Order: sequence, then structure tokens, then C-alpha cells
Amino acid sequence: MADLGTTTPTQWSQWADQIHAAAAEGERIRIRGGGTKDFLGDLRQGDWVLDTSDWTGIESHEPTELVVRARGGTPLAELEAVLASKGQYLAFEPPRFAWASPEGATVGGMVAAGLSGPSRVSRGAVRDHVLGCTVMNGQGQVLRFGGSVMKNVAGFDLSRVMAGSMGTLGVLLDVTLKVMPQPVSSATLRIEMTEAEALLQVNQWAGQPIPLDASAWWDGMLVLRLRGARAAVASSVQRLYKERGGELIAPPLAEGFWQGLRDQSDEFFVKARDAVNRGGAHGVTLWRLSVPSTAAPLGLPGEQLIEWFGAQRWVCTSAPAEAVQDLARRAGGHAQPFVSAQARPLADEADWSGVMQRLHERVQMAFDPRGVFLTGRKWGARPGAVASRS
Repeated sequence: MADLGTTTPTQWSQWADQIHAAAAEGERIRIRGGGTKDFLGDLRQGDWVLDTSDWTGIESHEPTELVVRARGGTPLAELEAVLASKGQYLAFEPPRFAWASPEGATVGGMVAAGLSGPSRVSRGAVRDHVLGCTVMNGQGQVLRFGGSVMKNVAGFDLSRVMAGSMGTLGVLLDVTLKVMPQPVSSATLRIEMTEAEALLQVNQWAGQPIPLDASAWWDGMLVLRLRGARAAVASSVQRLYKERGGELIAPPLAEGFWQGLRDQSDEFFVKARDAVNRGGAHGVTLWRLSVPSTAAPLGLPGEQLIEWFGAQRWVCTSAPAEAVQDLARRAGGHAQPFVSAQARPLADEADWSGVMQRLHERVQMAFDPRGVFLTGRKWGARPGAVASRS
């Protein structure tokens, strides 16, 4: 970690002034880039907005080193286009949520949200690809964490703490990311089976030498994506055919499906958002459940889509929040309200152990002791108490 002191651009100085003013007036600041994540969490306390959309640009790209550094407000589409021109990509497939905002997702918002796409189960999460970052904390200080090479293990890696922080710790000024070469070969196979069969089968295959890259189950159909060397993909497709049959999906249709799943523009998510909008405050909620991949079917009412070999389960249900969260905890995971007519923090207080609570409060105090970024978007009542003690 390094404090860059006063050697900051004019834009940074303006943001620091905004942070100091908010702290002096007891206001909360909501950090916003492209606005594609505005539907996530409770935004009612974030009356002041810190807009990063003008802080753009790819500061460095070393294709041979598989490393890129971009400013926080850089459009994700711009970064991906540059990587594609060199035959590279972001292996964790971050969602772009073009349906949520015409401005498009930004690099800072991508990391702050910590959301990954279909290949997260095989390629790692956002945090696994963050090598370093520069952050402006809740005191207007500019801090740098991590490095710009893959093998960087000195000290506690605070740069990864920013992944999934949802803007509660500070402003991401720039991010250094690990990138990967685009896959040589890809194939998508669709097999009809029940939820219980799919969970059992996909976890068995995941433990075998098969280049499984992603999975999705919905409405009685398991869809698998295989990626890797041509010979490995071809032989694995033949093997799966022999074991379970199925249908090989044409590449254009398969690509459209996985992109729809990644960006949540697929039919399941469109129907879920429509159901939430029609239901009002007492209707359905689209829940994102993180549970062990081998967890049995949850048995919740409503539509369900399962990804990541069973580790991520989307449920669109009218079941009470307490029932959904309790079921997720009993399965060994947690539930997050993703799309809801009610404003809810993304983290549930009941999921916190005493140790977790203390760790979160210590991190929050270190980054934002005055609670400038504690909008209630992610954390419930407990982290909010941090600011009151400063």
C-alpha cells in the first residue's frame, strides 16, 4: 500500500473536496459510473453522487504479460474491445447489464460489484483477476494496493477487498487486471434432465478430466459449455454424448445463450424482472443464492435457474425473505435480494458471525471512519454503527 499524497489530478482533488464536504455535513455519497448497477441494494441514503464517468482511459496494456490497467470510469465495452483486438478477454465474464442503463458498465463498477458470469466456476471470480488498484478512501486520501504483475504476494492483498465492496470503502480510481487468451475451441451441449439429476451429474463431471467451462440448468434442461484445446473439447463432447445423449448447439445460438446469461438478458431474467415489476412491494423477488455446488434442490416455489455447477442459484419467488434466507443458511450459504420492488441491503445481518462482523467493521473503519460511503446499499444496521463511533 502506498499513499500518493498530493500528487493527484484535478479530478481527484475535486472528488476529495466532495468527500470532505459530505463528511462535514453528515451526508452520504453514492459512487456512480455507468449506472448499470443502480437496481442493486438500498440507495435511499445516497443523496450525493460522485460521478466517475469522465475518468476514463486504458493507462497500460501489456499483451505479452497478460496485464491491463484502466481508469475506473472506463467503459467496460471499450476495455473488452481493446483486449479482443489482441486475442484476449476477461475470463470471469463480468455482466454488462446493457438493459439497465444506456451508459454501459464501467471498469470501476465491474470490480466494485464483484459480479462474475458463467465461467466464474472454472476461471475464478473478479477478485481472482484483480492485481492492484488505486483507491480514494472516505477521508479523501489516495491509496495504492497490489502491483502490476501476476506474481505479487507481498503483504495482505487489500486490492481484492474492493471486489464486491459496492462503493462502501472508496472510489476505484484505476484497476490492474489479469487477462487471458481467448479460448481455442468451444462447444455447447444441451441435455434434458431433472434438477436433482443435473446437480449430481454436473458435479461428477466437474471432478473428471473434462474441460467444463460453464453450466446452466433451467426448466428441465442442463446446458454445458466446454472450452479448451480442440482435441480435448471434441473428445469430451463425444464422451458426454455416449453417457447422456443430448444435442450439440450451433455456435451462433450457443454464443447468444451464454451472452444472454452473462448479461441477464436471457428469457429467465427478463421474465423475472417483469414479475417483480408487476408484483409491487408485496410481490416476487429475484434472489441470488450462493450455496455449496452439491447442495440438494432447495424446493422454493417459483422459477429457478442454476449456474456454476450448482453453486449459484437464481430463484424468482414470492416466498418471504426470512424463509429464503433461512433456507440458504441451512444449505450452507446465503441469499441476496437481487431484483426487488423493496429497497433492501444486499447483505443480511443474520449471515454475520461475530468474527465476520468485527472484521468488516475494522476494514470499514480503516477505509471510511466517518461513514461517508455507508449508504446502506450493501450493509445493514451493524456496519452502519461504525460511523457513529468515529
